[in-house]
Amino acid sequence: MGYWGKIIGGTAGFFVGGPYGAVIGAALGHAADSGSIDAIRRPFEHGAAYDPARVAAMFGRRDEVFAIAVTVLAAKLCKCDGPVTRLEIDAFKRNFRIPPSSAKGIGRLFDKARDSNDSYETYAAQLAEAFGDNRGVLEQVLISLFAIARADGSLNAREQEFLRRVHRRFGLDQISWDRAFGEAPRRPMPVDEDDPYLALGVSRSTSPQELRAAWKRLMRENHPDSLAARGVPADYVARASDKVARINAAWDRIKRERGI
Repeated sequence: MGYWGKIIGGTAGFFVGGPYGAVIGAALGHAADSGSIDAIRRPFEHGAAYDPARVAAMFGRRDEVFAIAVTVLAAKLCKCDGPVTRLEIDAFKRNFRIPPSSAKGIGRLFDKARDSNDSYETYAAQLAEAFGDNRGVLEQVLISLFAIARADGSLNAREQEFLRRVHRRFGLDQISWDRAFGEAPRRPMPVDEDDPYLALGVSRSTSPQELRAAWKRLMRENHPDSLAARGVPADYVARASDKVARINAAWDRIKRERGI
């Protein structure tokens, strides 16, 4: 949960410079800790444009971009249809596993983001840039946002529009939307009650060759070792084992039903 512990630098940056300031603040905090503070200055000495994904990659701190972006997205989502409720806040803490030791700093960023005029789509775009090589993480964030939106009742039109815009910024397909819409709030259930084709993101008319290719792609995208190597936050790596189990169970069920 180190990425939540590093949120203080990002919070300070947000107060000064909005979304870009938040990411720079987090990167500066990491650079100061590692003694590499000059490294963040050199790439921009000659007026180069700021790129949040480049800063994150430079320091290997995509997890900090993740922490800031999901906090702001959650705050904006909770506010989009009226006053923020305790049920929504609790759902945010639960779905993103906010540790008590970081709750104060996260709370400050959440409150500031809730009341700011910055566009939430900017943060969705940042997250999409930082994790563009892993759709599984972006889809899981969307699932978590759905769960927050439903915490105080059914989805309303404003929440659905918010989630649609985030979905588009993430660059996810319709199958990812359908999965997120159906999975949130997530409840433990036997895999046999799920649609195995939906789990693989394919239709029932898909050929055996295409089915196998879809299964292999999902395994590559969601394997815990692969996620960890790409800098995905540790909490999401831990959840990946369950997702891989569901993917394999869906593939096994399809093979049994089709005799593949």
